[in-house]
Amino acid sequence: MNLITIMDPFLSNLSTRKIILASNSPRRQELLKGLEVEFDVRTNEVDETVPKDIQADYVAAYLSKLKSDSFTAQLTENEILITSDTVVIASGHVLGKPTTEEEAFDMLKSLSGSTHKVMTAVTIRDSARQITLEDETMVTFRFLEEEEIWHYIRKYLPMDKAGAYGIQEWIGFIGVERIEGSYYTVMGFPLHLVYAQLKKWV
Repeated sequence: MNLITIMDPFLSNLSTRKIILASNSPRRQELLKGLEVEFDVRTNEVDETVPKDIQADYVAAYLSKLKSDSFTAQLTENEILITSDTVVIASGHVLGKPTTEEEAFDMLKSLSGSTHKVMTAVTIRDSARQITLEDETMVTFRFLEEEEIWHYIRKYLPMDKAGAYGIQEWIGFIGVERIEGSYYTVMGFPLHLVYAQLKKWV
C-alpha cells in the first residue's frame, strides 16, 4: 500500500504550506517535530516589556501576539507563522525567567508545597488572518527541600525558564505531585491546540 494513502490527510495538505516557528526554544522545536510537521525557525528581536495594567492571566497572550505582530510585513502568502509564550502565575503574580541563582531559588521556594498556574498562549497567523489561543494547567509541587532546589538550579541552570523550572527535568520528576491540564502546556507548547487549529488552515 502506498504510504500516502495511510498518512494523515492533514500532514499531506500541510506539506503545501511553509510553517515558521518563531522560537529559539529547543523544547518548542522538539514538540513541533513530534507532530511530524516540517518547519523553519525564524525569530525577531522583540521588547517583551509588559504594561503594568495587564492582568497576570493575559500576559502570555499579550506576549505571544506581540511576537507575531513583529512579522506582519514579512510573511508571504504561503507561510504560516507560529509564536508562543508561557508564564507561571503564583498568588496572582507572574514569575518570569530568573536572572540570578538566588532569584531562581526564591521562585522555586515560593512554588514549594503549593499549587500554581501555568498559562501558554500560541498565536498562529498567515498573510490574511491571525488567532491567539490560550491554555492553562494547574501544577502542584510537594514540599521541596532547600538542598533539592539548589541541586536543581546549579546542575540544570533553569535561567531560560519561566518560574525557574522545566517540568520535563529533574525537579519535575521529584517534585510535581499533580497536574490538572495539559503537560505540554507546562512545557510551553499546547500541541492539541496547535494541531487542531492548523487543520482548519490547510
